[in-house]
Amino acid sequence: MYNASDLRKGLKIEIDGDPCEVVEFQFVKPGKGQALYRCRIKNLITGSSVEKTYRSVDKIDKANLMEKDMIYSYPDGNHFVFIDPKTYDQIEVNAEILNDQRYFLVEDIECKILFHNDRPISVTLPNFIEKKITETEPGARGDTATNVLKPAKIDNGYEIHVPIFINQGDRVRIDTRTGKYAERVNR
Repeated sequence: MYNASDLRKGLKIEIDGDPCEVVEFQFVKPGKGQALYRCRIKNLITGSSVEKTYRSVDKIDKANLMEKDMIYSYPDGNHFVFIDPKTYDQIEVNAEILNDQRYFLVEDIECKILFHNDRPISVTLPNFIEKKITETEPGARGDTATNVLKPAKIDNGYEIHVPIFINQGDRVRIDTRTGKYAERVNR
């Protein structure tokens, strides 16, 4: 159990059985009465945010969270299979948890999976991955005065915007946090 005075930005707590994270935090001391702790709290499962106010005497539950390093293995229908490198246990993560991150999964990539009561709730990929451009139009010659971008598809069909000098077959580095082009990889 946490006391209200333990609240701070980034703290993981449990509200009504769901894991939550304190996104914003403000300490308010009125002229009269008890101190108040105003927080914006984000539900880690649904992604919704809520405003809550706690008094200094309130108790808050700790979230039962555990983070594990896992290795991505293969897709299985609407699930993605990850393997624990120490025990070789397999777990399946639903595509809804991954959202657009599923397009950036590369075989044998190491990821961090956050579990709540032994149930996966989020996957953190490395910040950058490399993918091959499978489809893009050739850039117009001489159109380099401004930062011009064109659409391109990577091997799994996900579309990103790349500079006009990127050609089909080039390898690019993609930022998995934003889903945007970062740089061309020379090999």
